[in-house]
Amino acid sequence: MDFRTDLAIERREMLSEADKNGVKAQEFCDGEVKFTKIIITNSCGEKAIGKPIGTYITAEIPSLMIRAVDNEDIINAIAEQIKSLLPKSGIILVVGLGNDEITPDAVGPYSVSMILATRHIAKEELSGLGLGELRSVACMSPDVLGKTGIEAAESILGMVKSVNPSAVIVIDALAARKVSRLGNTVQMSDTGIVPGSGVGNSRSAINKELLGVPVISIGVPTVVDAVTLVNDFTHCEIKEKNNMIVTPREIDLVVQRSSEIIALSINRALQPHLSVEEILMLVGN
Repeated sequence: MDFRTDLAIERREMLSEADKNGVKAQEFCDGEVKFTKIIITNSCGEKAIGKPIGTYITAEIPSLMIRAVDNEDIINAIAEQIKSLLPKSGIILVVGLGNDEITPDAVGPYSVSMILATRHIAKEELSGLGLGELRSVACMSPDVLGKTGIEAAESILGMVKSVNPSAVIVIDALAARKVSRLGNTVQMSDTGIVPGSGVGNSRSAINKELLGVPVISIGVPTVVDAVTLVNDFTHCEIKEKNNMIVTPREIDLVVQRSSEIIALSINRALQPHLSVEEILMLVGN
């Protein structure tokens, strides 16, 4: 059975050793954060994992339920991995995908609301504020097709043509295979994203082929497919298909805290000379 999951680490866990040709993996720790870097190197690995050739970095932390501001080490560790996927210069466009009216789907919009946008600030103003030189950052939340009648990919493409960024960071909620992944996992990738794929509602892909610039995706799993969950717990293959998904009881707190960690990690990756405290003051949180 093809278990529904957006996480490369979970897809690799389901492979036999014989199927791992073209799939390289490396594990390492940075403080309390355990990282798994999976690199898909060829078409065999692409087929085995079911994801495009590229790099996928999974961060497993003690819990996304902790307050981000209480542990800067976690933020800095994730920020370093985000930085490794980004070009060293140029404008960065940060996009939050999802629907802020549906809690498990609100990670993108919530995160973008805490991104420090700087593209509109003149260098003279920065100097007067004593902030030094900030990297130029723009952000947007295109909302969902059902509310706007416009594909997120179309909105982002239009913004890319206007802003001309060197890269785009896309934030979205993901689906996992295991309940244990909810609330403690962040996935980063340099291959872009297909919005809605984790819940069976795939939209147009948002990637370098579409936008013409690197697309870095960052996501947190907030749901598990019900059939996948039953199969995983019972070890009995249930072939019945339905559209039911399961989310934790504490989903409000999971989304709030994970959005804080993602946003602060992106801000630290883009503005490394600013402390978490300074970033929070500037974004008004």
